[in-house]
Amino acid sequence: MRTGVPVFAGLLAIAAKVGRADPTWPAPTDEMEEILYQQQGFKGRLFNDQITPCNNQAAGPGRVTAAEWLRIGFHDMATHNRFTGAGGLDASIQFELGNSENTGPGHNTTLKWFANFLSSRSSMADLIAAGVYASVRGCGGPVVPVRAGRVDAQQAGSLGVPQPENTRQTFQRQFDTMGFNTAEMIQVTACGHTMGGVHREEFPGLIPAGMPGDQIELDTTAATFDNKIVTEYLDGTSQNVLIKPAVDSAFARARNSDFKVFNADGNVTVSAMTSATTFNNVCATVLQKMIDVVPAGVTLTDPVLPYTIKPVDMQLTLNPGGTTLSLSGYIRLRTTTIPIAGVKDLTFTWKDRAGGNNCGSGGCSQTFTHQGASHGFDDTFVFYPIQVTMPASSGISSFTVRLNMNDGTSQTFDNNGNAYPLKDAVILQKPQSCLAQGTGAVTVTALVRNDITATPDLFVSYLQPRNDGRNPVPLLANATIAMTEGDCVGVYTFYSASYTIPGGLSHNAKLTITAGSETDDFNDAADITGTCQPYVGSATCSTNVTPSSVSSSATATSTTTRSSTSTSTTGTPTPSIKPTVGGYNFVSCWTEGTGVRALSGAVYAYDGMTLESCMGNCTGFNYWGTEYGRECYCGNTLAASSQAAPIGECNMLCSGNPLEFCGAGNRLVLYATTSTTSTSSSAAATGTLSRKPVVGAYTLVGCQTEATGMRALSANSYAADTMTLESCATFCNGYTYFGTEYGRECYCGNTLNAGSVSATQSDCNMVCAGNPLEYCGSGNRLELYKLTAALTSSSSSSSTSSTSRSSTSSTTPTTPGTTSSSTSTTRSSTTTSTTRSSTSSSSSSSTTSSTATATNVLSHKPTISPFTLKGCYTEGIGARALSAKEYASGTSMTLQSCATFCSGYRYFGTEYASECFCGNTIHSTSYNVSLSECNMPCSGNQYQYCGAGNRLELYENLDFTSSPPPPSSGPSHPTSLSVGDGWNFYNCMTEGSAGRALSAKSYASGDSMTLEACAAFCAGYEYFGTEYASECYCGNSFAAGSVVASSVAECGMTCSGNASEFCGAGNRLSVYSAA
Repeated sequence: MRTGVPVFAGLLAIAAKVGRADPTWPAPTDEMEEILYQQQGFKGRLFNDQITPCNNQAAGPGRVTAAEWLRIGFHDMATHNRFTGAGGLDASIQFELGNSENTGPGHNTTLKWFANFLSSRSSMADLIAAGVYASVRGCGGPVVPVRAGRVDAQQAGSLGVPQPENTRQTFQRQFDTMGFNTAEMIQVTACGHTMGGVHREEFPGLIPAGMPGDQIELDTTAATFDNKIVTEYLDGTSQNVLIKPAVDSAFARARNSDFKVFNADGNVTVSAMTSATTFNNVCATVLQKMIDVVPAGVTLTDPVLPYTIKPVDMQLTLNPGGTTLSLSGYIRLRTTTIPIAGVKDLTFTWKDRAGGNNCGSGGCSQTFTHQGASHGFDDTFVFYPIQVTMPASSGISSFTVRLNMNDGTSQTFDNNGNAYPLKDAVILQKPQSCLAQGTGAVTVTALVRNDITATPDLFVSYLQPRNDGRNPVPLLANATIAMTEGDCVGVYTFYSASYTIPGGLSHNAKLTITAGSETDDFNDAADITGTCQPYVGSATCSTNVTPSSVSSSATATSTTTRSSTSTSTTGTPTPSIKPTVGGYNFVSCWTEGTGVRALSGAVYAYDGMTLESCMGNCTGFNYWGTEYGRECYCGNTLAASSQAAPIGECNMLCSGNPLEFCGAGNRLVLYATTSTTSTSSSAAATGTLSRKPVVGAYTLVGCQTEATGMRALSANSYAADTMTLESCATFCNGYTYFGTEYGRECYCGNTLNAGSVSATQSDCNMVCAGNPLEYCGSGNRLELYKLTAALTSSSSSSSTSSTSRSSTSSTTPTTPGTTSSSTSTTRSSTTTSTTRSSTSSSSSSSTTSSTATATNVLSHKPTISPFTLKGCYTEGIGARALSAKEYASGTSMTLQSCATFCSGYRYFGTEYASECFCGNTIHSTSYNVSLSECNMPCSGNQYQYCGAGNRLELYENLDFTSSPPPPSSGPSHPTSLSVGDGWNFYNCMTEGSAGRALSAKSYASGDSMTLEACAAFCAGYEYFGTEYASECYCGNSFAAGSVVASSVAECGMTCSGNASEFCGAGNRLSVYSAA
């Protein structure tokens, strides 16, 4: 639920009066505030994801992304003319990528990433300024204050970006035109060149052939914001080719631009920047000046600062029946200044529609505890979930917030004396709204209070790709659609409108409903689901929207007579442990296992978690449990190392119901079935959660790790709590790969970055946040898909299936009084066979070869030399049927390629169209099933079968001898290291539950990390550990929650500087102890 925001001038006037006080909410800077500060964790916006860690290289090897973000800010600003007022930071660079002043792929890559956050309240120019802040602060530099209010240009600006061949005098004239004096010219150049390097692709005359990555770094710490650019220049050790040419030619010597600039005042300015503190202070000032250079007529806000208290995603909904409204959302607390350890809880108090206290029998106040945390570079936040119900007849107009402290004191937040406004005149009714992200078809249902006479309009703001091959920034377009009146329910009337959002980026759209002066604006389209639910029940239509007058004191002390046995009305509902949920009984608060999940059958995570929804997810399992407010786990057995914990430790509220407890960090609220359980096989969750072999034009490759020190797919990405495989495929349309991770993240790319390798498919075990029947990777694991050519019409029409699903569902909201059919799903266990025609739809010859026709028929191949078809086999219960060796290929799997890969083994089997497994024995719990159940064509040969989900097309070498193939040599964990006094391998360890396992000292090296280098770095400490191929950590003890991993094999990433050694993995440390 959003409300209108005041103009920028109003915000400036308020800021002048109250100083550092929070802005008056809602403010026009709210979207930018979240992008800047609410970066990672619960409801994290992930703006900084592409520059984390700082040596991430999204634009290609050697190209430090953070440096590209910093550089684009200067290139966009540099064409400003202070005499005419033209140019400045206005995002005109998006139209200027083809000119010789803005070469290289970095600008394009940066703008593509920023486009994920583009909206009517976050201009591309403001995002470029935010990128400067993030790249500097995220890489160890100072805070560069960011103002908002920049306006995006609609065409290219003038030329004028300084070029390395310019003379010192030309540089001074150019910077003077921008508004910078000589000292500021030197400062902004030094601050802008402290990261990154010079690349041969753009400057072939400056970089010798054969340099690593075809580039030379500007200083020795290219991924750190520090003053090495200055100190190395002054002490003569700099290898910066813009100071000391690396090529002995007149061309290179004429392009020593940093030398010309730094020496413009005889080194006076750079000499004053040799202190790290001075350098940071100077850079904070001059870089803020750089991003504040805007065209004439543009007025910037005060610097955007994080709220202490901020309402987030506040949304009203008319409940079934029409007599009550639900308010949901969050109150975000900035714990940087108010530590959470001192806060007991939060009280939410609201006023009815008329500003009074007619709030129903439960009163006008409820108290909530926090769940979920997020953070930025300097700030931490916690979120208090708000869930209140109020009479629709009285509604809401505003609210206040009170923090209750552990010491008995309290602090009230009233929005600078205005209370936080929340109007109920116009409401986006989300349950009856829906968006098909694949096609962009959206149906929006709204409620308009019956005292509003204006007919509402739907306003859709969306991103439209330009597809011109030049500008990567989509056009910010909009459409207005008149809404159609539906039924009256109580004090509201339903309205609806449908529209197809063009461009394939419907998940980025914003929805606004306006009726006269009333509005519910800037709602995320991605927050509505794919199915419009019918509205149930109907209250009598009423035009009396004024609540009756009830005093607050009367409300607090009144009793309500419900029957002859009624009692006094209870106060605020309090959360509690439910003894039973459906057919399950509460067991206890329960710990996770040591290095393993207590329940490992299936996992779900989403923001609407309740005990009931988790139980539904885990139908058929013996146990289920909720954790951390939003996670759900299922299983038939409990890990042996998990155990009961005090009930008070399961103290986080469910994200979908604040009256229920859903565990805590490393704590499950555990339930067990009351029915007799089966011991013959593992149960399956709901029966529909499965891997999808094909999503649109993409084929499943498998589960894939992230790359070494960076994302496996780094071209583009977004995150949403409505993530599905289909929405990610649509977002990545045109890219070779897409992958989903951690339930809610989507990544695109044309290549897999170095270090990304296949992982066991079971590692990708988190369900998609927007579809609990699909898998969306896991932590550090991508559910990876690759673009493939479409099958011919004859082959696609002739595919068979052992199960069939038909689903019918209304995509138009049903208002009261309208009959709606409910969604129905039918499953048939009968295999359907299709008659295949041997006649091609087109032919170059009138003669048809019967031999050729027979070859092009999808069938089970009886022999693949030297193997013979054994049958269709299941996987083992909790284990692979064949476990010796495996690989996956989403585009080229054939029976022949799998047979070759498994040469020397007794068996090979193909599964799920793209997976190959080898072994000399079949697991004892694997068994033969009907051959028709292996019904998926191979990804590399559409005329061969390659198993199915949990089904192996199994072949046996009948001439197999018992001698196994020799073990392959490869990387390892050396048992000891002869560095210093010596080190011994300790184990593969997890990170701590609340921080680094080893936190005394650390460093990272993207291309030269070895165990020996880390050992030397950690001399004098008890332990050292390497992680993610390129990171080194030291310490004398392990942090709480750091445990031995379930297998040493989990530390399976090779060291970036020595491929024969293992250096941990994502969230896994290869640990050595001092001898």
